Amino acid sequence: MTSFTPEQLDRYKRHLFLDEVGADGQARLLDSSVLLIGAGGLGSPAALYLAAAGVGTLGLVDFDRVDSSNLQRQVLYTTQDVGRPKVEAARERLGALNPDVNVIAYDERLEAANAERILSDYDVILDGTDTFPSRYLTNDVSVWLGKPLVYGSVLRFDGQVSVFDARRGPCYRCLFPEPPPPELAPNCAEAGVLGVLPGVIGLLQATEVLKLLLGKGQPLYGRLLVYDALSMEMREFKLPKDPECAVCGPSPTITEPIDYEAFCAASAGPAREESAVREIGPEELRARLDADEELLLVDVREPFEAEIAQIDGARLIPLASVESRLAELEEWRDRPVVVHCHHGGRSRAACEILIAKGFTAVENLAGGIDEWAVLVDPDLARY
Repeated sequence: MTSFTPEQLDRYKRHLFLDEVGADGQARLLDSSVLLIGAGGLGSPAALYLAAAGVGTLGLVDFDRVDSSNLQRQVLYTTQDVGRPKVEAARERLGALNPDVNVIAYDERLEAANAERILSDYDVILDGTDTFPSRYLTNDVSVWLGKPLVYGSVLRFDGQVSVFDARRGPCYRCLFPEPPPPELAPNCAEAGVLGVLPGVIGLLQATEVLKLLLGKGQPLYGRLLVYDALSMEMREFKLPKDPECAVCGPSPTITEPIDYEAFCAASAGPAREESAVREIGPEELRARLDADEELLLVDVREPFEAEIAQIDGARLIPLASVESRLAELEEWRDRPVVVHCHHGGRSRAACEILIAKGFTAVENLAGGIDEWAVLVDPDLARY
């Protein structure tokens, strides 16, 4: 029979009362280990609640120091922590919250050289990053190590949560095959975020972690939960596994860690700064459509995004598929083509591909479908 100290019986008794947890489940939590990549907006609430729940070992990966701008949402820290390494302040706070928990601090950037070493010792990985390079690296290594990855992301008023495990469903790269160049991917520091939003998403991530460790419930395998704080709505979308995924597919082409920060910067290249892409505003596009101008509107978002909202008449060709589907666009080689995505970054990259392939009348919808919803169609769902 599982034995607990009197202090543990008192601390965890609300868990012990649950049939789905009980003594065996609490013992399993105490024997479990979770690695949090990032001790910021998402990692803060997740770490606090996982420690409170009695997850025995928590690893924290973060090379940053506490800044006063973090305090609006990163609830692990106080004003007195400003200037301290985040993992140091976090270890102190979590240890004070629950002395049963062993907190292992990694005061270093997650890179190709250390990722497998760090991830290999943990049962579950929680993605609390806010950069694409770290997100793709975490996903790829999790696939190779056979680790479930609890994904979360936040921006402005919107958040997303899923569980990626290539043994049971898609991985993150099945959803977004390639990371965008850094300048096309705003993070919270650039676009802002409602302070409470990371708390909501981080706690949903912590919930998924506990379900995985306990073997209870239905984790978000192959499902993406999208949360809109302004409308207080949650929508769920099914995520298919990509049979041609470069990491988890049957014939993977990516088989070792890549430092995507350098990779993305290199792929951007100096030519991107001198891009010849012409931009068109939502209101100008609306006027041209109202005038019955013959043009092709191409949507380069992912299918799950098109389920949320779409501009009437747009042809869906996800960015990763543009080059392989050029034949579908051949008749428009010298005719007007307007490309859009969510905010305008991916569509600019698609325009550059089309221009390089000889398309002569390509334009990018500035601000994407989000700006279209603001300026042209306020009834369109925003995400």
